[in-house]
Amino acid sequence: MERVRIGIDLGGTKIEAIALDIAGAELLRRRTQTPQGDYSGILQTIADLVCAAEKELACRASVGIATPGAVSPATGLLKNSNSVCLNGKPLLLDLQVLLQRPVRIANDADCFALSEASDGAAAGALSVFGVILGTGTGGGIVWQGKLLSGINAIAGEWGHNSLSWERDEERPGYDCYCGKQGCIETWLSGPALEREYRTATGEVLCAREVAARDAAGESAAKRVMDAYVDRLARALAGVINVIDPETIVLGGGVGNIQRLYRDVPAVWGEYVFSDRVDTKLVRPKFGDSSGVRGAAWLWAADAHDVFATQC
Repeated sequence: MERVRIGIDLGGTKIEAIALDIAGAELLRRRTQTPQGDYSGILQTIADLVCAAEKELACRASVGIATPGAVSPATGLLKNSNSVCLNGKPLLLDLQVLLQRPVRIANDADCFALSEASDGAAAGALSVFGVILGTGTGGGIVWQGKLLSGINAIAGEWGHNSLSWERDEERPGYDCYCGKQGCIETWLSGPALEREYRTATGEVLCAREVAARDAAGESAAKRVMDAYVDRLARALAGVINVIDPETIVLGGGVGNIQRLYRDVPAVWGEYVFSDRVDTKLVRPKFGDSSGVRGAAWLWAADAHDVFATQC
């Protein structure tokens, strides 16, 4: 068997493992619950998943990890994770010691972008911006097949910029957990969409239900979705003006709303500094699986560096 790449998606409620062959074909997939608040337990669970996969496939594999948060270049410790037991911990170092090999880590939005750029909806594109529109709003940048991390390990973190071209009624904006006001995340996350509908109607619905009401012709849902489309168009126009990506891929629960792919490109031309916009806005090929697949693809170009033996 050819060389194998293992990807691990370290989530707040589940840890998923996937093994891909050299071409990206799935060889196996396993998942288990995340030990809650138990850092040592999380390390051991990841190690057990890797060892079980290697035993089943009779090989030694490269290992990539998709995780909430990022490894700080200053300290080597994990930061900005919503799984708080990981923050301030040397996750990368501890996993390398436990697994006895180099390990690569990137945040879940980066892995989403890398997966879709490698063999997903944006395969073949020179430059890709991957967006997560879910509980939060993450982002990742891939250039010529390579994930960009940045000198501060925050490349693609568009969710903690201010919403562009703010309207009077949008100032000063909602409080964000990062300590600022008016961040993109406070306008474009799933909970933000639900908040806007609740404010307009007094009714509590999830984002999917708001979109369904809009599609059915409800006027309140249409107004909320019209505003959401315009805000997303403004936010993505800011990205286009800076990095000018060939393709933008939307992930997360809100990214399943079909209207966005038709209406956002129809609006963002008002804000992009160009006479026309050729950037494509596309749905992900692998959806929720892109995080774990992207973790495996962290070793795509140079996996030979970590293989002691071949399968």
